[in-house]
Amino acid sequence: MLRAVKAKNARSKRVLDARLPKEVEDARTTIFVKGTHTGDVLNSVMKELMALKRPHAIAFNKKNAILPFDTSSTSHQSLEFWAGKNDASMFVVGQSTKKRPHGLSFVRMYDGRVLDMLEVGIENWAGMSSFKTPKSTPGHKPLMHFASELFDTHPRFVQLKSMLVDFFNGEEIDSICLPGIEHVISVSCAPTPSTLNTATLPTSGVTQDDTASLPKVHVRTYTIKLLASGTRIPRVELVPMGPSLDLVMRRHQPADSELWKQAMKRPKLKKTEVERGLGKKKKNLEVDDMGDLRGRVHIAKQDLKKLQTRKMKGLKGGDENQDEDMEDSREVKRQKV
Repeated sequence: MLRAVKAKNARSKRVLDARLPKEVEDARTTIFVKGTHTGDVLNSVMKELMALKRPHAIAFNKKNAILPFDTSSTSHQSLEFWAGKNDASMFVVGQSTKKRPHGLSFVRMYDGRVLDMLEVGIENWAGMSSFKTPKSTPGHKPLMHFASELFDTHPRFVQLKSMLVDFFNGEEIDSICLPGIEHVISVSCAPTPSTLNTATLPTSGVTQDDTASLPKVHVRTYTIKLLASGTRIPRVELVPMGPSLDLVMRRHQPADSELWKQAMKRPKLKKTEVERGLGKKKKNLEVDDMGDLRGRVHIAKQDLKKLQTRKMKGLKGGDENQDEDMEDSREVKRQKV
């Protein structure tokens, strides 16, 4: 672990303050690490992914004896050291062996420790140079699309979806500019086997570690082309940009329950945010289209006959004798005048 560093001047203090936990975290910085054996396929795939991840990407060009899934080695210590040194929270490790060729491991960090890991295999791929089409601007956030029910039901694909969203996600923004959305990353699955489309968990005879029964994952990248449609809403066309990847599921390591609970903990909302409706929905409270908080009050049925009002002499009711006396008094007053 890194020793505690004390700021010596204002500049270093700003750097250390920027690394402290925040309510809205910055974009995840990802480090691309090459293993002892990679090959042309893995090198090209990591180069393409790093092009999509820029400017929040760091490349280690030298080969490293790193084995993320080997608990007996010092790989986890190396990952934690690199994460603290470069203020990174994610790793992409490439390693190709005879048993697991063209393997790509995604490692996610939390608080300087390894949170969870996922390994996929590259089967078919095509780089950006294979598509003679315009490319997106580096640094723009992509629009993510997941086209399969497995990304919401099966635990292995749920982890893959979470990992890809964290990998491609950029800075948090309050509003979206339509011309600023330049590319789309579509993630889909091959036809779902009959053993997986009936329940969220694998059926009897099939375990979560049995990757042979899991369908392939297809990752496609497109640029968005906005055309005139005669209305205010333009017509959208998708143009293949690359890279194009076909992935197979391999090893994985789920997150520790206590560490995951800490990572998913959210700070308390401010009073103004709760009033805007961002917090837990309160009964009979809603926010209209103008952003105003409106409430509804429920009271018992009232009897208006028993309503207590201000008493006035002119509104008092009386019998006929009283009315006649009042008329006589008025006549006397007129005669005196």
